[in-house]
Amino acid sequence: MTKRIFRSICLVAIGVFIASAMLFLGVLYDYFSGVQQTQLGIQTRLAAQGVIHDGTGYFDGLDVGDYRITWIGQDGTVLYDSRSDSNDMENHLQREEVQEALTKGVGESTRYSNTLLERSLYCARRLPDGTVIRLSVAQNTPLMLFLSMIQPICIIFLIAVGLSLLLASRLSRKIVQPLNELNLDEPLSNDGYDELSPLLRRLSAQQQQIQQQCHELLLKQREFEVVTTGMAEGIVLLNRAGVVLSINPAARRLFGTDLSCVGTDILSVNRSSELQALLLKAEEGTHAETILELCGGHYQLDASPIISDGEVSGTVLLLLDVTEREKAEQIRREFTANVSHELKTPLHTISGCAELMANGIVKQEDLETFSNRIYTEAQRMIHLVEDIIKLSRLDEGLGDQKQEHVDLYVLAQEVVHSLQPVAEAAEVTIQLDGEPATLSGIPQLLHGILYNLCDNAIKYNRRGGQVKVSVKREAQTVRLCVADTGIGIPPEHQERIFERFYRVDKSHSKEIGGTGLGLSIVKHAARLHDAEIALQSEPGKGTAVTITFPIQQVCESEESVWKP
Repeated sequence: MTKRIFRSICLVAIGVFIASAMLFLGVLYDYFSGVQQTQLGIQTRLAAQGVIHDGTGYFDGLDVGDYRITWIGQDGTVLYDSRSDSNDMENHLQREEVQEALTKGVGESTRYSNTLLERSLYCARRLPDGTVIRLSVAQNTPLMLFLSMIQPICIIFLIAVGLSLLLASRLSRKIVQPLNELNLDEPLSNDGYDELSPLLRRLSAQQQQIQQQCHELLLKQREFEVVTTGMAEGIVLLNRAGVVLSINPAARRLFGTDLSCVGTDILSVNRSSELQALLLKAEEGTHAETILELCGGHYQLDASPIISDGEVSGTVLLLLDVTEREKAEQIRREFTANVSHELKTPLHTISGCAELMANGIVKQEDLETFSNRIYTEAQRMIHLVEDIIKLSRLDEGLGDQKQEHVDLYVLAQEVVHSLQPVAEAAEVTIQLDGEPATLSGIPQLLHGILYNLCDNAIKYNRRGGQVKVSVKREAQTVRLCVADTGIGIPPEHQERIFERFYRVDKSHSKEIGGTGLGLSIVKHAARLHDAEIALQSEPGKGTAVTITFPIQQVCESEESVWKP
């Protein structure tokens, strides 16, 4: 702005100087031309008087200086000329000043030379005898006058330009100084030009609006940071070029990076082909998702394009932990395959026996054996289906089953009593220790926990072995423990022993008629009671399963205790 003001002032000053010089020269030239023309008229009158009194003798020895005198006859013939031979001169009758003098008595005219560098002033006066006396004088044109004065004009011009530059520089700084010293933080406190008042008021209003918007944006940013920081899901904001604008702690943990990744390309954080394909679809304006393995888990990456004015301006990348879902899906697939396999074997057995019996191939004395085989396999299928139904109900939650006050010790007595014949047949001793311990739970599920644990302890025991069931009430918990002296579980199988259809020794499990779902039922039932399961086992020495029910499940009142 200072340069523009400086340039404008200089141009105006130079323009004014040039215009003033031209006007001055014009006025001065016109003034002196008028004076010269007046003097020419006076000299013409004096010359006319001299010719009237002396005739041609007037011209003898006459020194006219810069003037030129011409005496013209009535017919235009030149009778005398002070600079040229009259005999060689052309007829002057048609000259403007001569015609005017013959008509009016006095005539004046002006003519330029062929080069336009000189102008001649003419004044003619008619004499009493009809002849005309004419005087002329040469005068410089304005151009010649300017050229003759070029040196002083240039000196004056340089002085004027120098003064103009100095004044323009100081004046421009002085004009701009109030603008440079404006207090934009408090626009209304400035005492500058009155013309700036509307602008300052507008700035003040906009500043207040911007401050309010910044405050609101800051609050929203803090809210966003608080929400995203506490989220277990990862969130990454990208611009159109795929540069990270924001990334929450969960996403940083999953990608194994820190805040230094902000401002860099997302592909520098993770260069997987799945992520590249996902972002490419998002850049095209299409929602896309994929599964990516991160930090030992499975995560679903959802890429949603941010549309602004009909164009993709960025991408929101959401990372969801689907490890449990993938695991559940895997378990479901395995469960379906296992159920099909478990049902296929007894069905084939039943079908084969029934076919043999239907075709009369079976001997009469073998009918009982085949019938028992069919009954055994059918019972195995029934138990399998019942266990599957129980697991399905446990997966759905408690449902309409009501919790009651249950004495776990009394319930354990009933289970031990019901399994006593099975234990005797397996030559295993089963005994119960402990004390009354009442808790709030679902009797059927608690019974299933005790029954499956005790049944497994008997089935996977050795002849002459023992099964000890203990129920103990502690300060904060009720502890149930079922220990046996059986075959034990190898360490590599202990983590998976509660999975559905998982068997350490499949051949032995089928021999004893197990479905492979008992411990899975125990796990689900314990989870519904917020109980914790602990397993201790050593191959060849036995297994101990301990279930600890938390204090929240313990009943403080002994009223309305469920009794079997």
